[in-house]
Amino acid sequence: MGYQWLVDIGTRITPWIIKAGLPVKGLIRSTLFEQFIGGETLQETAKVADRLEEFHVQVILDYGVEGGDYGEDEKDHACEEFIKVIDYAATQANIPFMSVKVTGVARFALLEKMDDLMSKDTGTLIRRYEHALERLTVDERGEWQRVCNRMERICSAASMKKVGVLIDAEETWIQDPVDALTMLMMDQYNKTTAVVYNTAQLYRHDRYQFVHDCYEAAEKRGFILGIKIVRGAYMEKERKRATEMNYPSPIQPDKETCDTDYNRAVEFCIQHVDRIAVIVATHNEYSNQLAAELLHSKGLPHNHPHVHFSQLYGMSDHITFNLAKEGYSVSKYLPFGPIDDVVPYLMRRAQENSSVSGQTGRELLLIKKELARRGVK
Repeated sequence: MGYQWLVDIGTRITPWIIKAGLPVKGLIRSTLFEQFIGGETLQETAKVADRLEEFHVQVILDYGVEGGDYGEDEKDHACEEFIKVIDYAATQANIPFMSVKVTGVARFALLEKMDDLMSKDTGTLIRRYEHALERLTVDERGEWQRVCNRMERICSAASMKKVGVLIDAEETWIQDPVDALTMLMMDQYNKTTAVVYNTAQLYRHDRYQFVHDCYEAAEKRGFILGIKIVRGAYMEKERKRATEMNYPSPIQPDKETCDTDYNRAVEFCIQHVDRIAVIVATHNEYSNQLAAELLHSKGLPHNHPHVHFSQLYGMSDHITFNLAKEGYSVSKYLPFGPIDDVVPYLMRRAQENSSVSGQTGRELLLIKKELARRGVK
């Protein structure tokens, strides 16, 4: 990943090579897959989870299926797989959460249509969602009901098994129906404890206000807001689409503004920790330190049940293990699944980690510095 040209070529052609069935899976398995993925099956993740548990690091399990041209049977299968993950997590002491992508159980084009209809309306998120449903065709309403049924099954199983469900963020042009569906699930299952969590991507300029709006909805409806705070994963795609389609970019104007909003969101969540359960999911050292200091300044325990930290498996170990050592609730986000399914995830990791300025480049410098301090050659 230190060679930008190799990453640029690899991320463009690898999905095509995999789809064409060319024999490259062994190479992927021994490089990117081994670094960032827990295994191809649930059983293979056990070895990684057990190793992390030795250092008091927990696990967020992520079945790596993402949106594609799948039929209803495949979406039903994905739903069953998510429930299997929940059942497995419930048997493991250090797996408090699992992750779900709505694009795994819903057709992308249907989400696009719902989002487009919602964007043309005014009012609250739920009001716009309800109006959008009325404008779908009969067949589309039936299809959307099946999406809701799948999410209902997943969240119900999680509630019964006491496993948190983290709903991943998606691209801006399908995010509104995901937010609405997630809020309805929180309204149903988060009355006494946080089961369902939405995800706010703070590289969007509207997400700090979105966190506020969600809090107000939680206050009004009487549920605990579960929210995972991330910076984001689709920045280049978002900017490119905005340029091509001639609409204002949803992305923050610069990194400083993104960092400011992220840290303000962390502060807001911890200030309202009685009503908000927050997952501080970041590789930014300052943001993690800020959250830790806020807990300390408020006299709250390091392992407060409404404050959790998380980093991706294969990245930022210096943050994860130091937080765990100091008694904070912290986890590794651990994807698993067949290589074909996790390629999109791996391509994002390769892109964001390329060059010395990438996260892996910074971590390698830290490792080299520590080896030098220990006198290891």
